Amino acid sequence: MEDFRRVADAVAADIAAGRLRPGDRLPPQRAFARSRGIAASTAGRVYRELARRGLVVGEVGRGTFVRAAERPPGPALAEPAGARVDLELNYPVAPGQSALLAAGLERLRRPDVLDAVLGPAGVAGTAVAREAAAELLATPGWRPEAAGVLFAGNGRQAIAGAVAALVPPGGRLAVEALTYPVIKGVAARLGVTLVPVAMDEEGLRPDALAEAHRSAPLGAVYVQPTLHNPYGTTMPPRRRADLAGTLERLGLHAIEDRIWAFLPEDAPEPLAAFAPGHTLLVDSLSKRLAPGLSLGFAVPPAEPAGRLAAALRSGGWGPAGFALDAAAGWMSDGTVEAVTAAKRADATARRRIAADRLGGADVRWGPCSYFGWWELPPRWRAETFVAAAARHGIAVTPAAAFVVGGAAAPRAIRFGLASPPLDVLDRALGVLAGIAAGSPDDASID
Repeated sequence: MEDFRRVADAVAADIAAGRLRPGDRLPPQRAFARSRGIAASTAGRVYRELARRGLVVGEVGRGTFVRAAERPPGPALAEPAGARVDLELNYPVAPGQSALLAAGLERLRRPDVLDAVLGPAGVAGTAVAREAAAELLATPGWRPEAAGVLFAGNGRQAIAGAVAALVPPGGRLAVEALTYPVIKGVAARLGVTLVPVAMDEEGLRPDALAEAHRSAPLGAVYVQPTLHNPYGTTMPPRRRADLAGTLERLGLHAIEDRIWAFLPEDAPEPLAAFAPGHTLLVDSLSKRLAPGLSLGFAVPPAEPAGRLAAALRSGGWGPAGFALDAAAGWMSDGTVEAVTAAKRADATARRRIAADRLGGADVRWGPCSYFGWWELPPRWRAETFVAAAARHGIAVTPAAAFVVGGAAAPRAIRFGLASPPLDVLDRALGVLAGIAAGSPDDASID
């Protein structure tokens, strides 16, 4: 009788080579035994051995499936660093969210349902998806009209469609003086000039926006009123009302980016509630759920709605049918709400770790923010600090990435909190605090 371990080794080799992929179902044990010319009892031992190695998982009533490979352990924080601790990008993953999402995909396993959702999807989505999105985006005092919701493949595409709809090539788009770096790439591809507008502790200044428009007409303004990236600040209701009045007086549209607005439970109503006729709201599921299966939302006023739909279609920025249907299900069945609650708790825990590690540092952030803006000690330049952190295998973002135009970059960095495991995050922030307490000479970098 053939040793069951040799058979298990052969199956393991098929998994390692990709001939058996994560999610593939293995044959029933009796069928497996016949195909390999072994006894049924030996097949059972093979399956148990594969499970012991973590290569397969048995599901009652369904069978045995190839498991996805486990994530590699967090990198060490020693020199030389072979792996990075990524404090640049923010992709929050809440414990247990994959199981919640998997449950919502069960109905898509039916061939008739899958056949329907694998067809093309329009930017208007479906009535079910529009209603689910309107409910998701609603706040206690505001709810968008479901009929007006449009969809993009992700949040970045929703932003690109909004800019293309509101600002012609060669036109001017106002942005906060420090802004989300992606908008710089979007503007460059669309031939749009970005105009930085001064901010204060409450966000973009309406008087500075009016002055920029007087100097040369603006096509629109891109703004992040809630959990501004990179500052982490949230515009209070009074400032939102003042900005809404300025938009109406100037006849300008705002593109309101609410990608992070799901985190604070007590965030003010969106700018769209204060200036409904002048605000095009964009949001997505990439942070709420996961970037690998995302969906972007765009809620325009009536006047530019047709232009936005045309821009999304012509740019190839519409949604994928599978993602649209899956997301509609997750929004309707409470999955998104459950994952959002878990991420709020996760963000609070990570923010607490950061506050403990960086207690004496000059850091701006929101109370439940997944990122912070660190004004460095005078002896440090941002680029020098970034290089010193990289020597320890830690990636952070210099202030220059958020600056628009030729303005001098602040002596600051942005660090993200969402990506590493909690213990790795704790150690990484401790290393950064140690670097900041030293000097560039200590780091042997200039």
